[in-house]
Amino acid sequence: MHLAPDFELTRATLVARDFYNRDPRGVSRDILGKVLIRRRSGKLLAGRIVEVEAYLGAGDAAAHAAAGRTARNFVLFGPPGHAYVYFIYGNHYCLNISCLPDGEAGCILIRALEPLAGIEQMYRARGLQPRGRSTSEMRQLTSGPGRLAEAFAITRPRDNTKDLASPESDLQVLDDGFRPLRVAHTPRIGISKSAEQLLRYVISGNPFVSGKRA
Repeated sequence: MHLAPDFELTRATLVARDFYNRDPRGVSRDILGKVLIRRRSGKLLAGRIVEVEAYLGAGDAAAHAAAGRTARNFVLFGPPGHAYVYFIYGNHYCLNISCLPDGEAGCILIRALEPLAGIEQMYRARGLQPRGRSTSEMRQLTSGPGRLAEAFAITRPRDNTKDLASPESDLQVLDDGFRPLRVAHTPRIGISKSAEQLLRYVISGNPFVSGKRA
């Protein structure tokens, strides 16, 4: 199993539920640099979170929760720390994590990862020929919410409602002590409603972000 030089699984700890039990803007800022992992068939996939977006619930016109609680979006209303996975544009899934206390809607969308472990498996899951470990090549794996979901085999049937704060979950967020030097806020990408709000959070200068670097 390949592990990036700056990531040691044995030093990482599971991000607890209380971390998500607050305003999605705070979660978005603080989750940057933490590591999304997937354990599958005895293999580990890992990627450092470098870009997210916050969605604020009923008062946010771009949020899925804006129309109220439904059979599709109920995960957004709590409890915190659970996966909300939806299918978009008829061809890819997106991973969100619920925030705020049970009964209050809010989430963050994971938009981009820096691959750390399981890179060969990510290439296969994406249907790509493994070519190397250059940044330009690995950007094709997890730079964008649809790409990272495919690389990690995240789907709505398999992962919607999954508890990312559970030690038993095969999908988790870990803290290995990494802290970004600088975080930037920009408008969210690919939306028309509430598009002016600075709710996209990125690790400044990271080459794996999905949109324009900040």
